[in-house]
Amino acid sequence: MVSRLPVGRPYIEDLLEAVPISVVELRNAVGLFDEDTAGMLRASIATAERAFAELSACDRVIDEAATRGENAAGRLQELLTHEAREEVVAELNALDMLAGEVRQSVVTLCLLNRILGRETAVEDDMPSAEVPLLRESDLRGLPSTYGEDAEYDDLLAMADRGAELAPQLEQAHKERLSAVTEHLVAVVHQVAKTGFAEERFTRASLREARLAHVLWLRCLAQRQQSIGT
Repeated sequence: MVSRLPVGRPYIEDLLEAVPISVVELRNAVGLFDEDTAGMLRASIATAERAFAELSACDRVIDEAATRGENAAGRLQELLTHEAREEVVAELNALDMLAGEVRQSVVTLCLLNRILGRETAVEDDMPSAEVPLLRESDLRGLPSTYGEDAEYDDLLAMADRGAELAPQLEQAHKERLSAVTEHLVAVVHQVAKTGFAEERFTRASLREARLAHVLWLRCLAQRQQSIGT
């Protein structure tokens, strides 16, 4: 992202330019300084310096959010592949926290820029990118010995059919888990590219990531139930 502050540490000229206000207006705004103009100016400049420091801190959070999100997506890919259940939850929780930090930083930036007279238009009404959705009905179906057209003369015949379907069943579970993993990681990659700065898109993306995680856990449970792994 483009920096919102002057390069390097802000100097007095930067502060005065950011707050184009007369000495009389400063005295009225700060108050309680009587004729101590120098003290009033020092207090006003110190306040402006704190505002610039806060702006810089908010900038860092927003500018680093995309990189942090991409790193999280990479970790999720590895953790989901290795079925590290607790670690996956921790990463999703960390993404929620990151989104909260960005959201608070954006709010603070808007407030400080308004105070400093540098308010810019907020494009809340701009359409966000579409969040891809994945539901269990979108996944490959699981072959079963209990299909509607299944007819067996005895239990041995049904067992033989189960053995015949075993490789297909194992492959189907593998494909289902792979599809959910790819989807969850893709959702995180997509929102990371925005730096989590579009609030509505971020909320929708993280909600979909949570739903994908629930689906991933369901797929693991189904695999455990049907093939025991």
